[in-house]
Amino acid sequence: MPPVRLPIFPLSVVLFPGTPLPLHIFEPRYRRMLADCLAADRKFGITPPGAEREPPDPGTVGCIAEVRVNQELPDGCSNIVVLGGSRFVVRRDLNEALPYHVAAVELFDDEADSEPAHDALVRLGELFARYHGLLRQLHDLEPEEVSLPEHPAALSFHVSAAVECDPGVKQRLLSERRTARRVEALLLLIPILTSSVESGLRVHRRAHSNGRGTTPPDLLADA
Repeated sequence: MPPVRLPIFPLSVVLFPGTPLPLHIFEPRYRRMLADCLAADRKFGITPPGAEREPPDPGTVGCIAEVRVNQELPDGCSNIVVLGGSRFVVRRDLNEALPYHVAAVELFDDEADSEPAHDALVRLGELFARYHGLLRQLHDLEPEEVSLPEHPAALSFHVSAAVECDPGVKQRLLSERRTARRVEALLLLIPILTSSVESGLRVHRRAHSNGRGTTPPDLLADA
């Protein structure tokens, strides 16, 4: 497949295919980029910044962002919601006479025949449901039923987007081209993240004692 021209928005966040991401657009150059994208196909690419300069280095993996919601504010800034599309590899900066970066990128998907075993997908769903429930408790949010995609790659992207971890870890999950290996990585990662959330929740519960030296029922009693 020949390279595709794509406006680039370097950010220290990771967008995954099929997942939404809210963004606040305030810099003049990216307000211009948004206007140009809305006048065209509503798409731009999100990548991490380059190692020594803002444009992403050749070989950087990113994800296409399609603008689904655009709320223009009175000051000219915008609140937008994008949906992740295809992943891509940056091939070269096009050095166009624009205030924002434009690159030639090559799109890619997961390799064929790289899906994990069904048992691994079931286990991933179970681990994520527990992690998600504990995380909502930590943030004092009401319980929420977890709805997960059935397709293995979509499931792995959904979970990768939802876990709270270092952006570098998420970038490696995004770059992985074998679904099974991404699922395997998540099966190792989520128990570590869950343990951290459990510790935080215990501290959180002690901080929310009722003032008489007692605490609410232990939400982790069945852990």
